Formats: sequence, C-alpha cells, structure tokens
Amino acid sequence: MARLYTPETRPDDGADKGAGTGKSEGAEGAGGAGGTPPEAEPRAEAEARAEPTTKAKPRWRDRVGRWRRGWVVAGLALALALVMTLHARVPNTIGNLGSLLQTFMPWLGLTIPVLALCAVLRRSVTAVAALLVPALVWLNLFGGLLLDKSGDGGALMVVSHNVDAGNADPAGTARRLAESGADLLALQELPQDELATYEEALAAAYPHHAVQGTVGLWSRYPLGDTEPVDIGMGWTRAMRTTVDSALGDLAVYVAHLPSVRVQFRAGFTAGQRDDAADLLGRAIAAEPLDRAVLLGDLNGTMNDGALAPLTSQLRSTQGAAGAGFGFSWPVGFPMARIDQILVRDLEPVSSWTLPTTGSDHLPVAARLDP
Repeated sequence: MARLYTPETRPDDGADKGAGTGKSEGAEGAGGAGGTPPEAEPRAEAEARAEPTTKAKPRWRDRVGRWRRGWVVAGLALALALVMTLHARVPNTIGNLGSLLQTFMPWLGLTIPVLALCAVLRRSVTAVAALLVPALVWLNLFGGLLLDKSGDGGALMVVSHNVDAGNADPAGTARRLAESGADLLALQELPQDELATYEEALAAAYPHHAVQGTVGLWSRYPLGDTEPVDIGMGWTRAMRTTVDSALGDLAVYVAHLPSVRVQFRAGFTAGQRDDAADLLGRAIAAEPLDRAVLLGDLNGTMNDGALAPLTSQLRSTQGAAGAGFGFSWPVGFPMARIDQILVRDLEPVSSWTLPTTGSDHLPVAARLDP
C-alpha cells in the first residue's frame, strides 16, 4: 500500500546524505587539518611583527667593489704629504709663502688626525691607506724632535732671551735670568732707558758684560774684541765678542734679526730678515776662531730655508740635544722656536726652554761640551 509523505517527514536520500557529508567535510577541510584556523592568522602576523629587525652593519666597501669611498680625503692626504716633502721648493716670490709654511710646518701634523677621523666616518680603506703617506713624511721630518736627546753634564751653560722692549718688570726679568745659573747670558731687544736696570740686576752674577745697540752679553768669563756686526738694519742689532771660557776661546755672536709680519695683502713680510741672515752668515763664515756660538732671536725656525746662510754652517742645540720642539714664542701659547742657540765645533749636551720672565718670549738654554 502506498504511503504518503510530507516534506517534514520525508527521509533524506543517499544523494542528500552525500551532499551533506561533502559539505561538512569541505568545511572541515577549510578550517581543520587541511588549513589554518581563522583565529590563528592574526596571531601569526602579530608574532612576525614582534620579531626584532636586524640592522645592516656598516660596510667598509660597497657591494660592487672595494676602494671606492673617500677619494676626496685620500686626495687631501696625498696633497699634504706633497707639501711637506717639497716645502723647500715653495717660492717666497709671492708673500714669502715658503717661509710662512716652513715656520709653522710642524703644526701641519694636526691635520692628519682630522683626516683620519673623516676616513673613519666615511669607512674608507682608501683614505686610511693614503693617510699613511703624510704620517710617515711628518715623522721623518719631526719625529726625531719628539725624542728626549738631552744628557747630563755640560761644561758651559748658555742662555738667550728676547727680554721685550715693553717689559713691565725688567728688574724681575733680570733676577730670574741670573737665577738660571747660566755662564753666558745673551739679551736682545734691550731698551736704552732700561739698560742700567739690567746692568745693576745682573752685576753680582756676571762680572763681565758688553752691550752693542739693543743686544748684549753678560758673562762669568772675561770678554774681548767686542764689535758690532752689520746686518743691514741701519742701527746695531748684532754683535760679536770673544769669551775666554772654560772651553777655551769662543767667538760668541748675539743677534736680533728683523721682525717678520703676516699681512693680508703682503703675506709673510720677511725680506729684510732674509737679507740680515745673509749678512750675519757671511760674518760667521769669516770667523777665524773654530768654536763659535750664535745666540739670538732670529725670527725664524730651523726649517726656514731663508736662514740657510746660518743653519748650513751652525748646529741647533735643540735639534741635537733637546726634548720636544722647544717652542719659545709667543709666551701665551708657544707655536714656533724663533729663539735659537746655534753652535760650531762644540757638542750640545742638553737644550730646553726656561720659565716665563715677563717677556713675550721664553728664554732658551743649552749646556755645551768641547
């Protein structure tokens, strides 16, 4: 007997069951074992964002090739080395630039650490390698001055000092110089109206002295044959005398060469100084005594080629037996050694600068042996 079914009481057939099962499995496959649960996706993204980002380390070369950074710094380093190497060839025809460079040339060494810092900031192997060149040139020129070459003893102590014509306390300056224990004391820029002050303050320590113009020598030993030396100034700023010293007869020269100026339009005005150095060099070359000492403010350093008439025949005590550069001027911040003690046929034992005296220069001192 046929049965009647309503939609509510009709059983599902196999197709419906299969479709229902398939639908269920499909949903399960999308969110179950076959995929990531929907709620897991935001968590994975959050964890990925939470991981720290690794920063790229600074590189000393780019990805394409080496030696490509810092060419400007390297070029400046090589130019510096070239200037120091060829300093003697820098002409004086334009503003005496050669003498200006040579006077302050040791200070060029300060540019080397500055360029080194630039090379490090640029992470340039090229610039670092190029900086080795000026560093080696500077050490070749001045490295020896950094060593302490001073020794003990010395039969004769000499001091040279530009006392400064505007010195407010000449008597105090003279007393401090006498306390140095020098056997020979050479003074430059002596003002005529204060000469008696110096003579009185130094009389007890130095029984012998001679003055010519604005320069003078005070001595523990007898003096003789004192005379002025013409250096083309029009007035006396150089002298020569014979000292009967513990080392035998010495020809002692005291000189104050013309001042130099750094001017915007004229550059380094040193022409008169150069001419005076030439005249003084000729006088010393004609000196009959073998042993000679030059004490004075030469307004130039041993690197200054314009002083070659002197430096070619005399030896610097600071270079031979000093410790450091021995800068003597200006007193507030010494930048150059323009006060010199130069010798011939004598052996420097030690050389140094003395404390301030009230002048704008520091005194320079040396001990000598025969």
